Amino acid sequence: MPRVKQICCIGAGYVGGPTCAVIALKCPHIRVTIVDLNQARIDAWNSLDFNLPIYEPADLIFVSVNTPTKKSGVGAGFAADLNYPTATSSKIVVEKSTVPCRTAESMRTILEANSKPNARFDILSNPEFLAEGTAIKDLFAPDRVLIGSLQTQEGKEACEALCEVYRNWVPKEKILTVGLWSSELSKLAANAMLAQRISSINALSAICEATGANIAEVAHSIGQDSRIGPKFLRASVGFGGSCFQKDILNLVYLSESLNLKEVAEYWKQVVTMNEYQKRRFSKRVVDTLFNTITGKRIAVLGFAFKADTGDTRESAAITLIRDFQQEKAIVNIYDPQVEQDQIWTDLNEASPDVPLATIQRQVFICSSALEACRNAEAVVIATEWAEFKTIDWEAVYAGMNKPAFVFDGRLLVDADKLRSIGFKVTVIGRGERL
Repeated sequence: MPRVKQICCIGAGYVGGPTCAVIALKCPHIRVTIVDLNQARIDAWNSLDFNLPIYEPADLIFVSVNTPTKKSGVGAGFAADLNYPTATSSKIVVEKSTVPCRTAESMRTILEANSKPNARFDILSNPEFLAEGTAIKDLFAPDRVLIGSLQTQEGKEACEALCEVYRNWVPKEKILTVGLWSSELSKLAANAMLAQRISSINALSAICEATGANIAEVAHSIGQDSRIGPKFLRASVGFGGSCFQKDILNLVYLSESLNLKEVAEYWKQVVTMNEYQKRRFSKRVVDTLFNTITGKRIAVLGFAFKADTGDTRESAAITLIRDFQQEKAIVNIYDPQVEQDQIWTDLNEASPDVPLATIQRQVFICSSALEACRNAEAVVIATEWAEFKTIDWEAVYAGMNKPAFVFDGRLLVDADKLRSIGFKVTVIGRGERL
């Protein structure tokens, strides 16, 4: 297999863009081209006078496109919705997107059926393990780089060609080579295990609230066990993002397809618990505000699914706001990164039977946390933005209706300090019993 000299990445989003930017930086001898159907996305990556070529030859192609859950047909709500490119000459094709196990088999079939005679395709799986907000850091110093290939001579040669690219900056011992199907399954398994930890600690947070225990203390205690460790043990209003729920549902669909009913039910419960956590939190807001929030103003701080990103996919805030809308509350929203158009799109999709004009009479987007909290009965912290720790809470209290409530869904604020100001504070995973 000749050395890779040119790479084409299909998809300039959260995975393709950062990945290829780092490859271009670390491998100046390799020409890297990124293509995407989204013109606005391409414009964002290039200067105004750049003309994107229609065709760009490449030795290796990264497929870094979104793999949304199917909305109709067989597997709707669980299976991944997959579409593939075609090619005109022999290539190494690398799956970067998170895909169901044995997707490579389908990809090869489609490529060979739509390509010129004698064109050969070596399919590799190279899943990304990037966290939004730290993607470049994760690419510079990855925990591991996983590359899966068919265990044929051609497959191993293709795998070595990609390994050579990564060895320009990644230590050899951190590049793991495995079978193709193992690699595809590993990414689903990694996200499922991480989500499982979040749902587990969130389930325990419900017990803490009922018994008077403190979930932060419980999490710290069990995190000191070297067999468990402290990561992903922070209780919250629920996980979000583009990967966790989608990948778990893919795993559920795969298990059901293989007639592994009990396995499917096990992983489905992780998502069920996540949805329960969001419903439970919004109900606690209503219950605490004297069993009704009709006509009351709720300030929701944060709309992104987590801090340090503008991504709103599967954000817990969307569910909370939808629940508040259904209770006929007035909702003020502030997020330092999410664009207004994205907020309206998400809220409209969450309530498809409600006209956007109706939503906009009930929901207001604010330019600061202080503005969002003005004349509100309650503040709900939905995203763990650092700036929410340093808000002038005395000014917030002065501008709110009384009694003034704070509901911390991210274990972010100093509850005792806020209580000393005069707030009634409810923190997720903390009960009222002494």
